[in-house]
Amino acid sequence: MSRRPGAARPAPRRRALRVAAIAAVTLALGAGCAVDQGAEQTGPTEGTIGLLLPEAKTARYETTDRPTFVSVVERRCPTCEVLYANAAQDAANQQQQAESMLARGADVLVLDAVDTVAAVSVVAEARRLGVPVIAYDRFVADADYYVSFDNELIGYLMGEALVGAVEARAEEDPPAEGRPGVLLVQGSPTDPNSAALAAGAHRALDGEDIDVLAEYDTPDWSPDKATEWVEGQLTQYPGRVDGVFAASDGIAGGAIAAMKAAGLDPVPPTTGQDGELAAVQRVISGDQYMTVYKATSQQARTAAELAVRLLRGQDPRATAVIDGVPSLLLAPRAVGPDDVQRVLVDGGVYTVDEICTPYYVEACLDVGLLEAAS
Repeated sequence: MSRRPGAARPAPRRRALRVAAIAAVTLALGAGCAVDQGAEQTGPTEGTIGLLLPEAKTARYETTDRPTFVSVVERRCPTCEVLYANAAQDAANQQQQAESMLARGADVLVLDAVDTVAAVSVVAEARRLGVPVIAYDRFVADADYYVSFDNELIGYLMGEALVGAVEARAEEDPPAEGRPGVLLVQGSPTDPNSAALAAGAHRALDGEDIDVLAEYDTPDWSPDKATEWVEGQLTQYPGRVDGVFAASDGIAGGAIAAMKAAGLDPVPPTTGQDGELAAVQRVISGDQYMTVYKATSQQARTAAELAVRLLRGQDPRATAVIDGVPSLLLAPRAVGPDDVQRVLVDGGVYTVDEICTPYYVEACLDVGLLEAAS
């Protein structure tokens, strides 16, 4: 597989996994704990849990992760307090937020780091104070626990889907230069999940008769920056882009916007992951080839229950060990148009009404989410 001379990035370094077991996880806890989202408590609290999320551009954090986490803590520990902060992609701001929570007496920190290298200092300060840290979604060295998904597997699922779609497209419409070409629009370089996703994508693409035209690390997972970069690549490689590996649904939306603006119709197969509602609508309409649904509500529940157990001095069992950190890894699901009903609607993630807004009614009819009026 060839790469653009002089600009190809070295293959991502795969982090060695010392895994005891990798499986979908639900912590079985006894009666427990709950949350006040930073409001004043009217009586003594059992303890305080700090939740630090990295940004709000990705819809899941404010619509799923935060409310689910708060709800579970509230149910498990009615007299617990939750301190919450969103760093808006500012690592220095997140450090200040963490320090503030520790100063206010947080007993456990749940940290989804903006910059996982910078976050090591947060872990060190918490450890000095005897406060356990749960690395949430993004791995942070020396954390007490890590709760996430198998991100290399997610990248591999997206890469495999892209290979199949690009090869099928090439059979129907052979590329002018003999081999189909793809763009790899990776995630933020400060997020270790990006490296794992990239490793999975490269594993799927290695040995295939597909050219990687160019590869890009998208600062802050920004859809706008993804749009700008893809626009430039379409100019540099006119008629050669046959598919796009987009490392998230937000990035996929940005890449698709660039391709539509360039007049590509149909849009070349484009991956994504997060299972965002807008991405699901793009999947059923054919603009986005697939997404990967991560049960972020299950992830938030797992982290919340783990936090309560740590607050109570318990020693929860992990299902894996990653770089020495006890870890709980959850299983992702690839979702194409034919999977939306079974995985997302029947699974209670979205309703048909949420997906099939007026603009998408025809697409919903085509994939069987709606039935034609008699």
